[in-house]
Amino acid sequence: MTKAVIINGSNSKSSRVMAIHEKVKNHLMAQGVEVHSNYIHELPAVDLITANFASESIQLENKWIEEVQIVVILTPIYKASFTGILKTYLDLLPQKALHGKVILPIAVGGSIGHLLALEYALKPVLAVLGATSISHSVYIVDKQIIRLDEGGFAIEEEAISRLEAELEQLRQLLIAN
Repeated sequence: MTKAVIINGSNSKSSRVMAIHEKVKNHLMAQGVEVHSNYIHELPAVDLITANFASESIQLENKWIEEVQIVVILTPIYKASFTGILKTYLDLLPQKALHGKVILPIAVGGSIGHLLALEYALKPVLAVLGATSISHSVYIVDKQIIRLDEGGFAIEEEAISRLEAELEQLRQLLIAN
């Protein structure tokens, strides 16, 4: 069975990033993929900040990554870069942890002006971690994710279309590898 992990670099489960997380998770599960969600902000902060490689929580999350074929990296964009929360976790991955995995970077940001943050900030870090099969990034402007009065979110069709196209491309990359 194909397995995936979604590494969520947001600092909250109530952010717009969560709407994308759920969309990706549901799409993958509908394809028969077993999905694990890694909410970095729920890991012990002391372990992240002190780079505690011996942390049971960190080792458990790293074990998930070791066993999957697909890694989705999901992050909000703040100040033209991916989050520090995400970086602290990526620093705790083994050096070639992403080797042989199919990677899909996804970001949610305040303006289209930060689109290249994935290309110039995140992708080089992923490459250092051994990623060789990185799908095209998906960047979604936060105004494309509408917070509903009754709770939850609605995602604009254009953003859904781009996201689903890359998820299909991800499946194709997996087949090719």
